[in-house]
Formats: sequence, C-alpha cells, structure tokens
Amino acid sequence: MSASHQFLKLVRQIHLYVGVFIAPALLFFALTGGLQVFSLHETTRGSDYKPPAWLVTLAQVHKKQTAVVPVHKARPADADNHPAPPVVAAPNAAANPIAPMQVKPDGQHDDARHPILLKIFFAFVALGLFVSTLIGLYMAYRYSRKPGLITVILAAGVLLPIVLAFV
Repeated sequence: MSASHQFLKLVRQIHLYVGVFIAPALLFFALTGGLQVFSLHETTRGSDYKPPAWLVTLAQVHKKQTAVVPVHKARPADADNHPAPPVVAAPNAAANPIAPMQVKPDGQHDDARHPILLKIFFAFVALGLFVSTLIGLYMAYRYSRKPGLITVILAAGVLLPIVLAFV
C-alpha cells in the first residue's frame, strides 16, 4: 500500500469518527437555529405568542451555552410614552455601507428591507444541515466495518455535552 493511499485511509477514518462525534451537536444547532430564524423562541412586543419553555431553554443553550434563562424586568407602563433615543450614524457614513435602522416612536424598527426571503433561505440551510447530518450517520453505520465503535463515538457525542453542561 502506497504512502498516499495510507494517508487517505487515515484521513477518511478521522473524518468518519470526528463527524460521528460532532453529529449530535450539529443536529442540535441545526434544529434550534432553524427555529430561531423565525424568532419562535422569543416573544415580541404587541404579540400574544408565548414560546414553549423547552424552546426558550434550547435557544438559550444554543446562544449562551447555559440553560439558565434570565428573567427580564417588566417594562413600566409609561415606558412606551418616552421617545426612542435617536440613532447615531457612523462618523464616516461612506465607510459603513449598512445604514442604521431608525426606531419609530412606538418602538418598532423602520426597516424597508423584507428579510423573509433571507429567513427562508437560512431555514432551508438549517434543514439541509439537519438532513445531511442524518444521512452521514446512516452512511457511517451502513459502510463501516465497526458499527459498535460508531455507536460508542455517537454516544460520547451525545453524553459529553450533557455532562459538560452540568459541570
């Protein structure tokens, strides 16, 4: 066996084992990130939507690596009557091609862009990452001569983040 063939075999094995180990984290981040694209993990001002507690917790783990969700203080009733602070533009507006968002007096952002197409794109990216990871796990089992080792590595990829979360 040539040296280049041995090297490629080693690289394929490393790719297999590392991929199986990080697959649970990829699945977690793809799922929670896909849900966060549409802000399903948070309430918005003026909305009756209240996200489920499990979704809020998973989003908190995704963003801050902790399950502790900070408690936000209730806004005073007269807080809506105060004008929003003005947006300060960058000193050199030509150097900053992204214009700052203006805030209306009612607290809503005056954003002429419609980000729904970008949100849909990133939702498809999250779905693609999720499905691709599942296919990779299937292939790891289907084409491996050591399914027991694959199972141990996959279990380690599931258990290690859980253990580290409680340390």
